[in-house]
Amino acid sequence: MALVPMKQILEEAKKKGYGVGAYNVNNMEQIQAIMAAAQETQSPVIIQASRGALKYSNFTYLGYLMKAAVIENPTIPVAMHLDHGNSLDSAKKAIDLGFSSVMIDGSLKEDGKTPSDYEYNVNVTRSVVEYAHKYGVTVEAEIGRLGGIEDGVGSGSAHITDPQEALQFVKDTGVDALAIAIGTSHGAYKFKGAKVLAFDVLQEVRKLIDIPIVLHGASSVPKELIDAVNKYGGKMPGAEGVPMEHLQKAIKLGVQKINVDTDGRLAMTATIRKVFTESPEKFDPRDYLGPARTALQGLIASKMKAFGTAGHASDYAPLTLEDMKKVYNK
Repeated sequence: MALVPMKQILEEAKKKGYGVGAYNVNNMEQIQAIMAAAQETQSPVIIQASRGALKYSNFTYLGYLMKAAVIENPTIPVAMHLDHGNSLDSAKKAIDLGFSSVMIDGSLKEDGKTPSDYEYNVNVTRSVVEYAHKYGVTVEAEIGRLGGIEDGVGSGSAHITDPQEALQFVKDTGVDALAIAIGTSHGAYKFKGAKVLAFDVLQEVRKLIDIPIVLHGASSVPKELIDAVNKYGGKMPGAEGVPMEHLQKAIKLGVQKINVDTDGRLAMTATIRKVFTESPEKFDPRDYLGPARTALQGLIASKMKAFGTAGHASDYAPLTLEDMKKVYNK
């Protein structure tokens, strides 16, 4: 098994200057597609589940599907990651399920909607760090606040990260990876007007902190997928994402983890709508989930190549959570 701490995956990416996609999952087909793409491109990978996804699947089901991905792909470094945990309790649940990494989003209060203050963020993040590190588990946190709402998470307002505050936050919490806000947004409608990211903020944060940097809300929302969804009965006018060239620039400037959720949803939805429209006699779930899985595999493989992840699966000997416990104990 190659379940590894996310800390190792991201630090190896930082050494060599590439990005690693963190792909959200809700069901078996998504997990299979992502892992097939990782095998195809020989890429390390982060499969992540939000609190909403875990609740939808009744926690244990999705946790064991993610573990199956690790067992079935022993040569691929895989991190199982909790996306947007909202409390120490949510982190504990993920760690109990065997996750090798958790995010605590203290930029919002426990309801996942109300903006918090710096002191609240530090306190909840530090509590998760102290707990998770005892188990060798990586901790990601967020400073600043993304716009948009996805999977029930988001205040609807954005706040660009302050670089000096980011530096102090890392010192105050001991977190392993830091998500920053530079103008990306959750969901399929990321921009109103010009697509402008605060690359100057990213550069300043990179100068000040040495830990891996994370970019949330980083789906590209490809026009061809939106067109396909709309062609087969969908209604998504004006959906826009982050251009791939912007993501590639962010990687060059020091981002290691790129969160992708919306694009995967679009790839599967477009395919399922097409099957239902062109073959209305189909009723077996395998007849539409199978093609959707294939479409998602192609999308994820293209991301892995574009982010520079491809070909790096065998670069390093994977660490275990037991190994990481020793690192933290030092």
